[in-house]
Formats: sequence, structure tokens, C-alpha cells
Amino acid sequence: MSERSTAMRAARWVAVLVIVTIGVAAFALSFAALKELAIMARTPAELAWLWPVIVDGTIIQATISMLVLASGPERRWFLGVLVCGALVSVVGNSVHAAMAGEHLPWWAAALVAAVAPVSLLVDTHGLAMLFRASNREPIPQAAAEPEPSPVTVSEPTPADSPRPAPAPAPVRRRKPAARRDPAKVARAIEMHADGVKFPEIAAALGVSPSTARNYVGKAKTPDTPAPAPAPAPSPVPESAPAPAPLTAPVRPVIPVRPRPVVQPMLPLAVGGA
Repeated sequence: MSERSTAMRAARWVAVLVIVTIGVAAFALSFAALKELAIMARTPAELAWLWPVIVDGTIIQATISMLVLASGPERRWFLGVLVCGALVSVVGNSVHAAMAGEHLPWWAAALVAAVAPVSLLVDTHGLAMLFRASNREPIPQAAAEPEPSPVTVSEPTPADSPRPAPAPAPVRRRKPAARRDPAKVARAIEMHADGVKFPEIAAALGVSPSTARNYVGKAKTPDTPAPAPAPAPSPVPESAPAPAPLTAPVRPVIPVRPRPVVQPMLPLAVGGA
């Protein structure tokens, strides 16, 4: 298998070298013939070499464009340019061989002179078509990377495998409550205690009735400062009872009966004395 691949590689290189050699030789012969043809068409000798450059250059551009736009719609245009350029080169070489050393008739000289401007127009249009095709062509996608082969991992036995830790419960974050003015909250609570309705409280505080209701209903939320608790009275140590004073026993008092008052009797005069 290796010997066959080596032979195929060598054959390809030999074919490339042969084609390059034949191309260089054919270009040299065609260049010389077309240059003589330009001189036969009354072109100045010092500028005659430009005519084969124009013809062969158009053929080379059409060939390269066909290779680049192998699947584009512009390929037909370049195929036509290649065929026309090849015909001009073949006919020119044939006319040079048939009429060597003689001047071309006026109509043939006119055709030779018209080749240069026509080739300029064709080559310019072909360049514009190449630019349009390059902008229209999608960017080739990068080759997908081969997927790695799966690796088999032996599962541990239930006795050896540790128990998975329980997933932590998601922590719910409370939305920050809207900040309330403590003075408005205190005023709303005071007005509600006096029997004022919520619409009137809202109008007095410049808020909506629902906000006034929230002020009263949620007066003890974390946003409203709660009143400080009254300090607990410090325990007072109980004093020991004072001993009763020692007193002498009280003797019972005997009531004294009042003596009747005896009024002395005055002597009464007896009548007739």
C-alpha cells in the first residue's frame, strides 16, 4: 500500500512538471507569433510585445476565475471569455504562419487593433464579477471537532458509596419594603385612633388611602420604629419587720360610779307659826 501511494505521488509531480514545461514553451512560441502579428498589423515594433500580453493575460484571468467560481453563475461568462481568447490566440498564430513577412489587409489590421480595448473591457467586467461573487459567497464553517469517546466509570457499590448531602434549601430574599416616614405613620395612627376614616387620613398626609391603611395596619413593621419598652422596675429587697416595743401590761381600770349629789333641804315655814 505504501509503494502504491509513493508511485502515485511521483506520477503527480511528473505530470505537474510536464504541464509547466509545456505551458512555458507554448507561451513563448505564442508570444513570439503574436508579437510578429502585431508588427504585421502596423503596430510599432517597440510596443508590439504588449499585444500578446493582452491576449494571453485575458486567457489566464478567465481560467483562474473559472477555477474559483466552479459552482457560481458567473462561470459561464468566464467560460465564454476563455473560448474567445483561445480563438484569438489560435487564429493569430495561424495567420502569422500563413502570412509571414507580409502586411495584413486593412480589415485584419483593424481587428488586431480592436483586441486591446475589448480585452480591457472584458477583464474589468470580470474583476467586478469576482468581487460580487466573493461578497456573496458564505463564509465556510469550521469543521466540527470530533466528540470525545465516552469514558466508562465503574460505579461504586452501595455499601462504599457515600450518601449524597442534601441540597441546601433555597433562601428566599425578601423584597425591601418601601421606606415610610415615621412622622406620617404616627400621625396616621393617632388620627385613626380618633375615629378619622382612611380617605381623610390619606388627604391629610398626602398619600393614597391604601398607603394610609398600611400605615395603620403595619405600624409595627421593621420600617416603623417601635416604642421602647418601659424599663422593668428593679427588685427592692424586702426589709425585715421591726421588733415590737416592749410595754408594761395595762391594768384594767375600774369605773368609778358617780355619787349622787345631795341638795340640802331648806327649812320650810309652816303657816300659822
